[in-house]
Amino acid sequence: MSASDCPQPQGRPLTSGLGCSRTAADPAGLHLPACPALRPPRTPSPRMRRARPGAGVPRMPAAGGGQAEPGPRGGPLRQRESRRLPARPAAPPAPSAGPARPAALALVTLLSFASRFHRLPEPPHVCWDETHFGKMGSYYINRTFFFDVHPPLGKMLIGLAGYLSGYDGTFPFQKPGDRYEQHNYVGMRGFCAFLGSCLVPFAYLIVLELSKSLPAALLAAFILIFDTGCITLSQYILLDPILMFFLMGAVLSMVKCNSCADRPFSASWWFWLSLTGVNLAGAMGVKFVGLFVVLLVGLNTIYDLWDLLGNLSLSLVMFGKHLLARVLCLILLPLALYAAMFAVHFTVLNKSGPGDGFFSSAFQSQLIGNNLHNVSVPEHLAYGSVVTMKNLRMAGGYLHSHWHLYPEGIGARQQQVTAYLHKDLNNLWIIKKHDSDTDLSDPSSPVEFVRHGDIIRLEHKETSRNLHSHQHEAPLTRKHFQVTGYGINGTGDSNDFWRIEVVGRKAGKLIKVLRSQVRLTHVATGCILGSSGKTLPKWGWEQVEVTCTPYLKESPNSLWNFEDHINPKLPNISLDVLKPSFAEMLLESHMVMIRGNSGLKPKDNEVTSKPWHWPINYQGLRFSGVNETDYRVYLLGNPVIWWLNLVTIGLYLLIAVSTAVALKRGVQLTTELKELSRVVLRGGGQITLGWLLHYFPFFMMGRVLYFHHYFPAMLFSSMLTGITWDALLKFCAGFLSPSTTARKVYRGGFLTLVLLITYSFYLFHPLSYGMIGPMASDPSSPMAGLRWMDSWEF
Repeated sequence: MSASDCPQPQGRPLTSGLGCSRTAADPAGLHLPACPALRPPRTPSPRMRRARPGAGVPRMPAAGGGQAEPGPRGGPLRQRESRRLPARPAAPPAPSAGPARPAALALVTLLSFASRFHRLPEPPHVCWDETHFGKMGSYYINRTFFFDVHPPLGKMLIGLAGYLSGYDGTFPFQKPGDRYEQHNYVGMRGFCAFLGSCLVPFAYLIVLELSKSLPAALLAAFILIFDTGCITLSQYILLDPILMFFLMGAVLSMVKCNSCADRPFSASWWFWLSLTGVNLAGAMGVKFVGLFVVLLVGLNTIYDLWDLLGNLSLSLVMFGKHLLARVLCLILLPLALYAAMFAVHFTVLNKSGPGDGFFSSAFQSQLIGNNLHNVSVPEHLAYGSVVTMKNLRMAGGYLHSHWHLYPEGIGARQQQVTAYLHKDLNNLWIIKKHDSDTDLSDPSSPVEFVRHGDIIRLEHKETSRNLHSHQHEAPLTRKHFQVTGYGINGTGDSNDFWRIEVVGRKAGKLIKVLRSQVRLTHVATGCILGSSGKTLPKWGWEQVEVTCTPYLKESPNSLWNFEDHINPKLPNISLDVLKPSFAEMLLESHMVMIRGNSGLKPKDNEVTSKPWHWPINYQGLRFSGVNETDYRVYLLGNPVIWWLNLVTIGLYLLIAVSTAVALKRGVQLTTELKELSRVVLRGGGQITLGWLLHYFPFFMMGRVLYFHHYFPAMLFSSMLTGITWDALLKFCAGFLSPSTTARKVYRGGFLTLVLLITYSFYLFHPLSYGMIGPMASDPSSPMAGLRWMDSWEF
């Protein structure tokens, strides 16, 4: 059909601005839009239909057609002015879904695996945080209990990969630079590289699903394939590739489930919804920052449910089914899997190890080899009992004293009281009444139990000095009172009296070994005995400071539990009776991890960074080597890619705002431009929200931060770059005529970006695959001239 066959609107010449093709066949292959008169009417989907008052009255189309619209108060109909973009031919559409898409997926997957597995065994020594996560993999193989600030899934998978690949768990992973020698480490690196390689096809499929554009998906994939930072982070024994695998898996499952919205409760819909929940559990099980992708999926789910609630053709019963399906797959399933990870963690790590001291005495009693394992002690405290007291802060230590005195100028020159991290005879104290010095060790004397609210005296068993406090200032912590050992053979003064209180108990209740959390309040001053966590100087044997704090805020620093308990007049019970339940162990583990995360401090000479450094690629991290003779690997993003991503974020915001304003003002768009606007606003909006959620929370964190924390956000910015530049090139091509010129502009822009990314990788690939020889500051270095910022250290 020729263009003259199209019905021409009255008073308007027939131009290409109508979006009509001039011939039935499109020789240019751009699939230009057909005449509006020939387009079949769209049948609204059930989710788009709404029953409204006055539905029979003609309404203006959403795109701003020429129909009349009822007045705001039932007055005469008024004609809205029609607006349209002065567009010429439409932009090039996405390629057809023929064999090109599977072939493209195979290509990017092959390139991804090749780039991640290239020179994987190099260097053959421990690099950066392999010293932590490789060691933790060894602990799982040896079933030795340890403590880490992250949930256990990532380390369990590393340990499993090592075990299956023949690693025996004997390498010590003491420090970076230690050579692996005969130990099989490639299996653990290969596992991380495999998961890191999967990020590229995941990103390709996500962008393809959101944009329906093969070039956009390919551009996003090429960005991740040729980014030196992503390659480096994927080639070593680290948690980051495992975290990003589950994160991208969750996003891919989410967008796939959204694409099945027209087929709710079908097999594919259930599959993708359930897989989203599995990936959420995986992301949370590797690091707590997995919460960010949980929030992203949660916001998407809320939006989806809100849209369903407004669909008046959907019954409330059916809406309830939608709600229950999401609760089941996105809340209950992830929680069950997350708890199962910890159940496996506690079951496998059943031997005493370096993590014991971070946990409560009751928790430690479950570990084989711990001095509390299979021990029988009296259950309730009594006067005359010999006990040890453990502080509940992380690595708080045992209440301890010794013959050494505080030095001159440090409060009163009395016996030191500290917290000591190890078992020792100087940790033993005798519980006595405050107003009596009766010999309670006499077998004929009656047993009298210690109760909540009693006033007691604690006598140090080895030195016979009483636990004492007064208003002298503590050695290190200002405005806290000094705690000392005072008196001779248990005889002291009223500053030796302490009120014992159990958290959450009523007066008169008995006090249990291991389980009761107690607070000791100094009767004379009202201060509370606690451990500050500060390390004393050499005069204090570098043990932990104990103070009496006048601030009554309850914290683990001021809480204690009784661990060892010796009293021959009381019957012993097995500690198995007092063992914590799984729920209590799970809760305690999370409390310890959260405290550990918030208390992380940088090590000596460690390179930390601030969140504003990350998008501009301000500073990298040394993974291996420092000197010219070392095999150097430097974690730094491909500068061209990272700066392109940064510029694209601003560009996307400009395009999105312009598009939203145009739609709001009723500008009439061609069908292709409408679809492109939907991709920009809906698809690009979802990716932008993911970037925001994975980046801006770091500005509010008080813990130490590192450059690699930005890489989950970088995945989203890379996908946004693919969507944004594809849309921009189509917008630009849409204003050009003839169609061959539009195609040349589009393809030329795409190829320019791909070549720029590829060439920049050629320049900077030694950062990932290793450098030996002069530093970049030396003119003879192969990296000379590539140190574009003074803060780069390669």
